[in-house]
Amino acid sequence: MSRIAATFEALQARGRKALIPYVTAGFPYADITPAVMHAMVAAGADVIELGVPFSDPSADGAVIQKAGERALALGIGLGQVLAMVRSFRAKDGDTPVVLMGYANPVERYDQKHGDGAFIRDAAAAGVDGVLIVDYPPEECRDFAARLRAAGLDLIFLLAPTSTEARMRQVAEVASGYVYYVSLKGVTGSGALDTAEVGAMLPRIRQHVHIPVGVGFGIRDAETARAIGQVADAVVIGSRLIQQIENQPHERVAAAAADFLRPMRAALDA
Repeated sequence: MSRIAATFEALQARGRKALIPYVTAGFPYADITPAVMHAMVAAGADVIELGVPFSDPSADGAVIQKAGERALALGIGLGQVLAMVRSFRAKDGDTPVVLMGYANPVERYDQKHGDGAFIRDAAAAGVDGVLIVDYPPEECRDFAARLRAAGLDLIFLLAPTSTEARMRQVAEVASGYVYYVSLKGVTGSGALDTAEVGAMLPRIRQHVHIPVGVGFGIRDAETARAIGQVADAVVIGSRLIQQIENQPHERVAAAAADFLRPMRAALDA
């Protein structure tokens, strides 16, 4: 059983919902990410999504684009991200870590280091799952199988526009959890309609029999609590990025934790 599956199983047994924060690796300082990860776990995070900086992020809104650009300017690439995970794992062997990003850095990594290098090195670093935004399920069965053989989960996005056929395709290859994008748009855009999410999740669960997390548009504890009533996990990124972007180095980890604690409390209420 993967670390992600074990985490969700333990949460379900305790009647709790997963809190999944997203931060861009290497933002806002190149060396800060492992400390932020530990602080988020201490504040109640159950899974961490770590964004791999990329120059052309098609699914990300202005906040995460800006964070990615800043991390890239600091020299953060996939190799540095894997090193951050290794550093985190030196003190935390339990909390699942998911890399979220795009195909280009993964494929470039394999070009530089050899076929299969990304999966090999991600597994060795302690990564538990991968969400590649621009890998559609019908084109990555082999990639999914190779990840599973290395003990990693492949996570997919579903959206309000996803058809029943798309849900079935995702269900055939996804593992760990599925990430439901609650808005028609990019990260951080628009106002989330909790009633629409509540209506969509039963449709998804007719086909997908692993946990379903919801993200894009969750900005406060009240919304997190409402989504937690219908979803298995709440994913929050853009608002968290905004909380840490202008902090001095010594305050970044604490600011992330301070933001997440009310989210955890709301999910547990």
